[in-house]
Amino acid sequence: MDGMHHDHGSMSPPMSMNNTNNTGTMMHHHNMMHMTFFWGKNSEILFSGWPGTSSGMYALALIVVFVLAVLVEWLSHCKLMKPDANHVAAGLIQTLLHAIRVGLAFLVMLAIMSFNGGVFLVAVAGHTFGFFIFGSRVFNKSSPPPKTSDLPPMSC
Repeated sequence: MDGMHHDHGSMSPPMSMNNTNNTGTMMHHHNMMHMTFFWGKNSEILFSGWPGTSSGMYALALIVVFVLAVLVEWLSHCKLMKPDANHVAAGLIQTLLHAIRVGLAFLVMLAIMSFNGGVFLVAVAGHTFGFFIFGSRVFNKSSPPPKTSDLPPMSC
């Protein structure tokens, strides 16, 4: 079929005429995607080629995933709107905040789908830390707890 090779038993991408070298012979690409958890810094997280093989970039990727998870928790528990705000404006802001929260949560989920053990651990740590700071009673001095968020809880 139009020069494409279909091999349903392997994880390598299909070969096409675009995958040829200067001599016209076919080149095989072996970009294996992990389907089980693995440990190591050589991973692709969120973007093709990122963080690559550099330990510093891997550490930066872990920090980014951690911060994204903390931001999801902050958005889940923040109170930014005043109770007497215009209902239409408040509804639009609430909808925008919800979209941002869902988008960030999906980015964390996609990062976890790299199946890198370190990414999984920092995502859980980020959500845990974010909940501890923004959602738990540790820093909430009032009793009973007031409405703590502009957004409804995320459904699992």
